[in-house]
Amino acid sequence: MAEQATDSPHLLPRALAEPTEPVTKGWIGSLGLASLVMWMASLTPLQVLIPDQLQHIDRHGKILALGLVSAFGAVASLLATPIAGALSDRTTHAYGLAHLRGRRHRWTLAMAILSAISLALIAWQPTVLGVGIFWVLFSAFQNGEYASLSAAVPDHVPVNQRATVAGWIGMPQALGLVVGTALVVYVFNGPISGYLALAIPLVLLTLPFVLATPDYPLEAEHRKPLSVRDLIGSYWLSPRRHPDFAWAWITRFLASLAIGMGTLYLLYFLQDAVHYHRLFPSQNASQGLFILIVIYTGFVVVTAIVGGVISDRIGKRKMIVTISGGLMGAAALLLTFEETWPAAMIAAVLFGAGFGAYLAVDQALITQVLPEARDRAKDLGIINIAIVGPAAVAGAIAAVLVSLGGYPALFGATAVVAAVGSVLVWKIKSVP
Repeated sequence: MAEQATDSPHLLPRALAEPTEPVTKGWIGSLGLASLVMWMASLTPLQVLIPDQLQHIDRHGKILALGLVSAFGAVASLLATPIAGALSDRTTHAYGLAHLRGRRHRWTLAMAILSAISLALIAWQPTVLGVGIFWVLFSAFQNGEYASLSAAVPDHVPVNQRATVAGWIGMPQALGLVVGTALVVYVFNGPISGYLALAIPLVLLTLPFVLATPDYPLEAEHRKPLSVRDLIGSYWLSPRRHPDFAWAWITRFLASLAIGMGTLYLLYFLQDAVHYHRLFPSQNASQGLFILIVIYTGFVVVTAIVGGVISDRIGKRKMIVTISGGLMGAAALLLTFEETWPAAMIAAVLFGAGFGAYLAVDQALITQVLPEARDRAKDLGIINIAIVGPAAVAGAIAAVLVSLGGYPALFGATAVVAAVGSVLVWKIKSVP
């Protein structure tokens, strides 16, 4: 279902109107930079810093500890995002700096600051509980920032430019991981300096987007009323009334579940199954993980940009989503049968190529099935439940699968989930 608004189009304020003017390269670049540091701060700790910290705290319980920390962080994320989105959708008061008078930028900046503080405090935690508490706080604030940043695309970008823009701002999700990993593995390789190297840029490099791009204000008369019932309703959108949105949510959930299951235990996979340190005695598994991330990121960058441009030109979304899901499934299937370093590198190529195209095209597809302009950030918050929620499930599922059947069981299940998600996207009827 195409995005609609309840008001007459001629009476809509600019904050709610369907955008028609293409955004500039500067706008895309500043949003991409803010996205880059946000993903650096959210993905790198869970891939490198937290696993390393937890195995020093509890070497024998590291698998369960990482699964629990990841799961509780994901729960905090899915609870926070729709509420933050609903609040920013209804923000009307104009005060302070000119560029902080709209609906979104104040939330973006405040959430970035609170996220950075929470992240920095993880470095000093000597217990699993301490790490978990501050990761939960970080996850909630970071996803509050994500709610406002993701709403910028339907707020400002016309439909025929969205996959291209989504490619450029989705690509930092992978690039953030490689840049963040490089920083904490090779430059700031102490636990405290590593966390600070992610926390400080999170605030500083968000400022260009907040201070140099427009953020349209919403007049009070166009604001939907807010109540406790509305906040609770932020977690729900009727699948009967909006079936395409529901199918988009389901396919994003399955793709995110496959991503979470397939990547959460990569560091331990290199240590325990590939025995990376025996293959390369002068290196450790973190360095091997960095090599895989570089390979993966290179293909994400290329396919996110190229896939987005192709999708905008041919007007096709579902076909590219299906192909990308198939590539991610193939990567997981390879690791099911080959626990070797060459197989891991090939899987990084396949996973990166698939995930890059998926990032650009699926995000554009989702913005085309948002039900109402008034609730863009809230509805994207519901979509974000399908992105971060699987991390809670993935951590629990992955821990059980690895414990019972080893890494082949984990990657085999990942392949199945990716395949199902790539097929169900065809249930969406209003988007080609």
